[in-house]
Amino acid sequence: MAKPNAELIIALRNTARKLRDGAPYMWGHMGACNCGNLAQELSRLSKQEIHERAMKRMGDWNDQCDDFCPTSGLAMDDLIYTMLNAGLSIEDLKNLEKLSDRKILKRLPQDRKNLMHNKREDVIIYLQTWAGLLEKQLLQKIQLPKVGELQLSDDIY
Repeated sequence: MAKPNAELIIALRNTARKLRDGAPYMWGHMGACNCGNLAQELSRLSKQEIHERAMKRMGDWNDQCDDFCPTSGLAMDDLIYTMLNAGLSIEDLKNLEKLSDRKILKRLPQDRKNLMHNKREDVIIYLQTWAGLLEKQLLQKIQLPKVGELQLSDDIY
């Protein structure tokens, strides 16, 4: 599962919002599919730029992830590396393309458990649920001092 961090949570929510607002979506297009839309948000590349990078090697996102090499110098590997640096894992990318992460699916409303990987509305709910899960994990890591442990500075007053 992805490393919870504010940048990734915001990117997931922004991607879901853009898809809801009509951003181009086409599951068979490397720059406009599930991973492609998130890649646009994390990399600031256009869907066409992502697609062009992907077409320099065979396969879909799953294949590209299987062939990923951080030192290859290939533009697609650089893009995947950018996504990994945002807190994602190779497994997260594969799961996103198929909407298949069990931890995310478990948190879906009962009437939305059977997602179709190539349906815009299902991608949106998957991204929103994933962002919520990561946010919960991130908030659990935050430790605030107890009131009795606070040391107030004199220069505050």
